[in-house]
Amino acid sequence: MVPIGTLVSVREVGGPVFVTRYNLATAAPITGNVRADTSSGTAIATVDDLSARSLPRSMKTEWTELMFMQIRAGNTAMYVFSLAVVFVFLALAALYESWSLPLAVILVVPLCLLCSVAGVLAAHRSVDIFVQIGLIVLVGLACKTPS
Repeated sequence: MVPIGTLVSVREVGGPVFVTRYNLATAAPITGNVRADTSSGTAIATVDDLSARSLPRSMKTEWTELMFMQIRAGNTAMYVFSLAVVFVFLALAALYESWSLPLAVILVVPLCLLCSVAGVLAAHRSVDIFVQIGLIVLVGLACKTPS
């Protein structure tokens, strides 16, 4: 029998409970919220600018989860609005069995979208994803006529 004190010495050492890693590098997660009058694109640009100015060259920022997907997707709103108008036009062309009558009906869409965006901006709100979804719904509702 050998006493354990002759083989090892026990001492208390302080340190982190766990170390967060991201892409095999030590990371420090930072979470935050965007103000109601600021778009997420502006917030992303502001954080990137601040981190480029204040962090040393050995450190950098990486986006994860929702912001990462938003940066990766880019600005696809114009493609979505264009596709919404084309699909509504094709649905109206199938409904009326004509190419010229739906064209006259769909000419109200730009005015509808212009007035809606002007109302959102007059209320000092940002054009976020919820407003964009509402505008797509408005494209369909603007062309809806009683049959």
